[in-house]
Amino acid sequence: MITILQQPQKMTIEEYLEWELRQDVRYEYVNGEVFAMNGSTIPHNDVVLNFYRALYPHLRSRSCRVNVSDVKVQVSSKSLYYPDVIVSCDSQDLNARKFIQKPKLIAEVLSPGTSAKDRGEKFINYLKMPSLQEYILIDSEEISVERYCRGEGRMWLYYPYTAGDMVTLSSIEFEFPIELLYQGVVFETEE
Repeated sequence: MITILQQPQKMTIEEYLEWELRQDVRYEYVNGEVFAMNGSTIPHNDVVLNFYRALYPHLRSRSCRVNVSDVKVQVSSKSLYYPDVIVSCDSQDLNARKFIQKPKLIAEVLSPGTSAKDRGEKFINYLKMPSLQEYILIDSEEISVERYCRGEGRMWLYYPYTAGDMVTLSSIEFEFPIELLYQGVVFETEE
């Protein structure tokens, strides 16, 4: 007999945090509802790990933390997401156990199944976070990075990068060749 686990219709953030601990799958929390996370592709995972490996040694000496995929960020009192890469230098987040609250940089790696949400709902909600300085979208299907950097007031500046470019992350004073993100990544046309 197969048992189908019914997820609750609506819950508080506290109920969600307790409920999710007992689940086999990760869920994002938006306005009282929970949404199962999609699995990722190998190129998606490779890009995330390449980015993490580049950031970790740079951030270690700067009293910042970098986390990947399995760490939640509290976007508001009504939303928790799992970004692909998250950087926080806030003292409160350095000892966090449940989620990050004051990220400086968030990166999402785009896959066909996640691109619309990363460019839509998440994009809108992330940019409302006062601590966030940069939002990075990294394509997993081709060499392409989009960087949104906080400007004055509510303005966000857009910087696109393609093959051969150096990517600049001003919030953490870090620059690297875009190809670093794609080391070992096999694109569909190469299979």
